[in-house]
Amino acid sequence: MLALARWLMRGLPYAAGGAALATLVPWLFWLGAAIAALVTLRKGFAPALPVIIAAALPAGFWWSQGDVIPLTSVLLVTLMAVILRERMRWSESMIVGTLVAAAMIQLGIFSPPGGTELMLEQLRQGSSDVDRMLTELASQGYDTQMLATIVVGGVTGLVVLVAAIACLALARSWQAGLYNPGGFREEFHALRLAPKELAILAALCVAGMMLGAHSLAVLGWIPLLVAGVALVHGFIGLKGMNGLWLVAFYVLLIMTWPTILIVLLLGLIDTFANIRARLARGN
Repeated sequence: MLALARWLMRGLPYAAGGAALATLVPWLFWLGAAIAALVTLRKGFAPALPVIIAAALPAGFWWSQGDVIPLTSVLLVTLMAVILRERMRWSESMIVGTLVAAAMIQLGIFSPPGGTELMLEQLRQGSSDVDRMLTELASQGYDTQMLATIVVGGVTGLVVLVAAIACLALARSWQAGLYNPGGFREEFHALRLAPKELAILAALCVAGMMLGAHSLAVLGWIPLLVAGVALVHGFIGLKGMNGLWLVAFYVLLIMTWPTILIVLLLGLIDTFANIRARLARGN
């Protein structure tokens, strides 16, 4: 895809046209968001504004059709790209992205346009077990529609945040491939949360739970997960291991919850122990 990035960076008209076309095509919004992020990372927010608008306009059309994911993804990726360009810290851009995605969930942006009543009715008709569970929750005084709204909004916000981070990584890899070969690999392998940043995330999660903003608790672990993934990448890179180890790692990460918990624990330990620095000294 580096050839595509090289063509896009020939000038703003190329990038704007590519971003608009990608965002207009269903399920290619991530490519439009990555193009907007690439230009933002390279040139800054103001020069990249035409490309961002070009990506946002088709995404706005999809919003009018009831699909909020393309536009929220473009805006979130662009915001994170601006912070990454200015601060040069992945951790800070992810923390801000987490806060914004959590705010979107709290504002109900990811809630179904017609509410969750129809969805719950379909679930009841499709499964007797679900019907029994919903009836039991209602008998205990829970508002099942509110619970469904929280779950749907939280899952959608989680997907948008993860996709935004992936799009930002794609844009950063394009930028490095065009202007600083090997730079993205070095940058990502060194990614870790500082103790202060981890404390901020923990405080936000606790405050969110106390104030009823559960979206912060739903999303607050994502930056730590990415830091754990970066640690695995860095370890495999330092040891010169075969790339198939990364393939196996991602298969386990996607398929099994215990792997996610282990990666979170590794990211937590690395915050205080800086494992890659110790391994580098050992080599």
